[in-house]
Amino acid sequence: MSETHTTLSLELKHLLIETLELEDIAPGDIDPDAPLFGEGLGLDSIDALELGLALQKRFGIKLDAEAEETRRHFANLNALQALVEARRAN
Repeated sequence: MSETHTTLSLELKHLLIETLELEDIAPGDIDPDAPLFGEGLGLDSIDALELGLALQKRFGIKLDAEAEETRRHFANLNALQALVEARRAN
């Protein structure tokens, strides 16, 4: 894993914690393969909207809340990271 990949992963973990005020969760507690919604972190649709806004502010990424691909991007931290990396490259 590259240093940039690891740095972005940690940045996204901090973004999740800060944006969603997950006070009882440390960056190390977030499994990059675990679902962000439901059984994983237990996020809900309001969290998704807040996270989408935070991604737009931090990385300039605009997401269509209704698009099926957006659900895939929010599946877990790894999927979110892949989205940010892909959009940064453009």
